[in-house]
Amino acid sequence: MKLPHFLSKKATCNTHGQDSSYFLGWQEYEKNPYHETKNPSGIIQMGLAENQLSFDLLESWLEKNPDASSLKRNGESIFRELALFQDYNGLPAFKNAMVDFLAEIRGNKVHFDTRNLVLTAGATSANETLMFCLANPGEAFLLPTPYYPGFDRDLKWRTGVEIVPIHCSSHTGFEITESALKEAYTTAQKRNLKVKGVLITNPSNPLGKTISRAELNRLVTFVEAKEIHLVSDEIYSGTVFQSEDFTSVYEVLIERNLQNSSVWGRTHIVYSLSKDLGLPGFRVGAIYSNDEIVVSTATKMSSFGLISSQTQYLLSEMLSDKKFTSQYLTENQKRLNNRHGLLVEGLQNAGIDCLKSNAGLFCWVDMRHLLSSKTFEGEMELWKKIMYQVGLNISPGASCHCSEPGWFRLCFANMSEDTLHLAMDRLKSFVESMNNDKRPVRSSRRRSLTRWVSKLSSSYKTESER
Repeated sequence: MKLPHFLSKKATCNTHGQDSSYFLGWQEYEKNPYHETKNPSGIIQMGLAENQLSFDLLESWLEKNPDASSLKRNGESIFRELALFQDYNGLPAFKNAMVDFLAEIRGNKVHFDTRNLVLTAGATSANETLMFCLANPGEAFLLPTPYYPGFDRDLKWRTGVEIVPIHCSSHTGFEITESALKEAYTTAQKRNLKVKGVLITNPSNPLGKTISRAELNRLVTFVEAKEIHLVSDEIYSGTVFQSEDFTSVYEVLIERNLQNSSVWGRTHIVYSLSKDLGLPGFRVGAIYSNDEIVVSTATKMSSFGLISSQTQYLLSEMLSDKKFTSQYLTENQKRLNNRHGLLVEGLQNAGIDCLKSNAGLFCWVDMRHLLSSKTFEGEMELWKKIMYQVGLNISPGASCHCSEPGWFRLCFANMSEDTLHLAMDRLKSFVESMNNDKRPVRSSRRRSLTRWVSKLSSSYKTESER
């Protein structure tokens, strides 16, 4: 057995974030995954933000365009061409298709230059690469809470960058306020941390809503005054399904005629095809920056996580089909809207509300009234009950660094409609049982309910939990 002192500090540190309840929920799900026939009492995965609603559209395109997946061009094989080493700048055809797709999602209000685009192996790699480019170890980025739990890994683990939360409140709908920005900046200063920038997700993960123009303007004003960077992770930009179009941070900069200002070069976008096209397994991400040094450095660093030439070729063909991309985005957003409505309806039937949302693959759900105590200990207690007794893996607010206990993220696009209905039925039964427990009941009924909960709980608990 290797002793810790023979390994690096990185190998023996505990800063990856793998012990977060966000990741622990996945582990419990994998031990007992729900299957409609093989394991109907298993845990339903509602903690994974995958978009599985429009695979049929992608598969239909592949059937109609067999050359793309069989690595042919005009019927002739290009296997050897793609199998050989490719420059890490990426295939020109794919970069052209990507910038056009980015502009299409933004209603062609913003246009992109392939020379400013860096390809990465997913948004995880893109965000980490930007941290390496923009900050030194021990320097800080401000992030609005609640935020994606994976950022503790993506932004901090290998880079040594610190995260300082911008605490947003449910009283304002978790809006990014000027006072919250100032408070976070002051907190960083008190900790002797040099603030290098602000990072946001727009649309927000886990809130499932777009960041308003007012908030974006507030952020631009703030980073301009502080002379720091602004990173906008826009991985969910094509999932906006209600109320208003998506507004990119670049659109705000253009409206304010800031193209020739220093803040133009300090504003960077992260994107990926993992959510809009539902292709996380393809590992396709990108950085877009107007800073030449950032682009040059990020391109060099991308050699540690390249997108395969085969993947680039296939997707360049798909994204170049403008008729397909237009129809896909419209239909996918329609399906997301319908599925979102089913989740909200199911939650309401169970007596549970959620934050009003218009984008993403999840809802930010308010379960504060179900807590045994209004503490994060009470939140964890409820999370465990929902995991082991109800059989649902959901993400607790604490894992997203929410400052208020009782909020949870529930995903709705990674399962069938029937499975979502089952999840809501389970949750409704659980809430009803909790309400019954609060009412005076006859002892025989209480014993019966206790036996039911005990039996259900034991079927989900692992040996370590017993």
